[in-house]
Amino acid sequence: MSSPDTVSASDPPGRDGQRRRPGPRAITALISGGVLLALLIIAGLLPVPFVILSPGPTFNTIGDIDGVPLVEISDTTTYPVSGNLDMTTIREEGEPRSPLTVYGALAAWVDPDRAVLPRELLYGDDETGEEVQQRNAVLFSTSQSNAIAAALGALDKPVIEDVVVTAVVEGTPAFGVLDAGELIRVIDGREITRPEDVVDAVRAKPVGSTLVFTVERDGAATDVEVVSAPKPDEPEVPYVGITVGINYRAEFPIRFTLEDIGGPSAGMMFALAIVDKLTPEDLVAGEHVAGTGTIDPSGAVGAIGGIRQKLAGAAGAGATLFLMPDVHCEEAQGHIPDGLTVVPVATLQDALAALEAWRSGQALPTCPAS
Repeated sequence: MSSPDTVSASDPPGRDGQRRRPGPRAITALISGGVLLALLIIAGLLPVPFVILSPGPTFNTIGDIDGVPLVEISDTTTYPVSGNLDMTTIREEGEPRSPLTVYGALAAWVDPDRAVLPRELLYGDDETGEEVQQRNAVLFSTSQSNAIAAALGALDKPVIEDVVVTAVVEGTPAFGVLDAGELIRVIDGREITRPEDVVDAVRAKPVGSTLVFTVERDGAATDVEVVSAPKPDEPEVPYVGITVGINYRAEFPIRFTLEDIGGPSAGMMFALAIVDKLTPEDLVAGEHVAGTGTIDPSGAVGAIGGIRQKLAGAAGAGATLFLMPDVHCEEAQGHIPDGLTVVPVATLQDALAALEAWRSGQALPTCPAS
């Protein structure tokens, strides 16, 4: 009986049982393929000037985090609340603190809940990650201040106005001396009650004068000295390098405890949370409502970024009603998740009316058909 032909694993087939040596073409192709693969890997890891917007976490503005209320009101009468009034967020990849790669951008292109935008639409060419963080922190703080004014205005309660430092320009006399968020009480003995008062006080003395600012820092009055310099475009005009605005507060403490979030888009939801806690009517009656929108002191609701991602984030968190600025109706069409009712609003009063209609089972406003 003849035995079948076999090939040893240690002796691959070749002429006369010998190993076949690769020819020059094979070696060249192998090297070229390896180089090409390495280049593709390197290219895929290179940063690209785009930003990815993805659905971020939601936060219940009438709820707690680790037992601490997100909106804490004390020294006045408050009322029980129930349910959710979620503020929605987006995650950004590719901003100055975390450059985006080609692979990351390509993966986001095919995800309907994510968006890829040129970085220049969101950030300045020379803007650093620290500058972005500071700007977003100021916007977030301003949204809280505006929310207080809008909510108290809706409830016919008094609003107190303070002058606040909104930004300090690097390389100017005030840089490193004053900080954004500090309240200006007095300059050289002059009481400061309006932003215009700051300009008048600085310009009351010639360039090079020492000005004593009394500011509220960490809850205490602090005196600091700033020496004025020539204004860059008007050398004869004294200049210290700050911008100022109005900070709004109540006659009782209202504290926002959420940290590490930036931007202005939670303003409307913060205002609704304040109204909910200061009125006996339970705004959402245990239901799950989410929303987004900037707010100004008068209660006007303004545009935000990433509406499609916020719709997806709200639905993913379990919300059934979503309040959004009416200017986003067209952008939201075709991207509203199943089971989520979307109501466009232009003012805080619109949002309150929508919640009342929702509680009573009445018809809700909708975006116009395209």
